[in-house]
Amino acid sequence: MHVLGDDQAAARSALEGLTVRLLQDGERRGRGKASTGTVTGLRALVRACPDTLAGARDKALVLTGFHYAARAQDPAGLLVSDVTEEERGLIIAILTGKTKHSVRAAKIPYSADPAICPVRAWKAYRTSLVLEADFRWSAPTAPAFVGIDRWGHVTGGMGPDSVTRAITRISQRAGVPVAWTGHSLRIGLATTARARGRDAVAVADQGGWARHSRSMLGYMQTEDGWTDNAAAGLT
Repeated sequence: MHVLGDDQAAARSALEGLTVRLLQDGERRGRGKASTGTVTGLRALVRACPDTLAGARDKALVLTGFHYAARAQDPAGLLVSDVTEEERGLIIAILTGKTKHSVRAAKIPYSADPAICPVRAWKAYRTSLVLEADFRWSAPTAPAFVGIDRWGHVTGGMGPDSVTRAITRISQRAGVPVAWTGHSLRIGLATTARARGRDAVAVADQGGWARHSRSMLGYMQTEDGWTDNAAAGLT
């Protein structure tokens, strides 16, 4: 069937008009961006974690992941030896390419608030793992983050999909308004650091973006358009 050019133009115009109306009504096509991890959300997630090995793992997973802008594959690819404890915090060696030489070292300092401190959470998780799991899961070559079944047994290393599912499950347990996904921690670091005036180069280095990356700017969400407004206070 042949469609005349004028009819094609009219159809395109109608679709564009419908898209605008959907956007004005708050509708979005497709999955859209992942929800943004926030410090308030982190507090809720931590409070909801049970006092178990799995709960300790969950705290360490979200708190460390937030502080180095983790994607789901990042914690899934870590070994115990990739996390070094230093006097001022943790240094995490994160694979950024296809070779062992493509690694960035993200420094995670102690938090002023012990309740959401990623360093303390990591240490507590590792201590629990030593006490409750087979010693092989504490070896330097073991996965840094392990799967744990309902009975508290370690099932092996976590993959990217299991990390994403864990983050979503943890956030749902905490009752956050919109469930987090595997990218929520990454968006959260970029957005929170920007809102608190951190230098863009420092944010890029921490999250593994290229300096002055356009991609990084896409992760920096504005919350309501009023508080974080370029026109605010100009006149």
